[in-house]
Amino acid sequence: MMTEEHTDLEAQIIKDIHCKEIDLVNRDPKNINEDIVKVDFEDVIAEPVGTYSFDGVWKVSYTTFTVSKYWCYRLLSTLLGVPLALLWGFLFACISFCHIWAVVPCIKSYLIEIQCISHIYSLCIRTFCNPLFAALGQICSNIKVVLRKEI
Repeated sequence: MMTEEHTDLEAQIIKDIHCKEIDLVNRDPKNINEDIVKVDFEDVIAEPVGTYSFDGVWKVSYTTFTVSKYWCYRLLSTLLGVPLALLWGFLFACISFCHIWAVVPCIKSYLIEIQCISHIYSLCIRTFCNPLFAALGQICSNIKVVLRKEI
């Protein structure tokens, strides 16, 4: 009974991970592109006072910029969105795989090995350097420095 409930819960968790609903209104919930690619007409083209084009040219330029940016993005995302999502998914899967199966085990192995070496190093320091520096400290402890101001 208990293992059956555990299996059902596991299946539900796996289903929830792969069937997660996406927000079609807010497509940048973590604001990763807040200041980077948010470019409007006013961010790119500006006419200083005294150097104005005709009002009609300015309005048509604004409309042309906005509409061409919108449809060009839509066309590019339609043509390349899915292949690039596949590429990025594959790349991040490879990075995750390498991290899980190679990087972390190597770091853990290194830490285990370095711990043994650190004990040997610590023993050598305590055996050889501590007495040496204690003797040097005793020798130098009787040195006195006097500063005099000569005129």
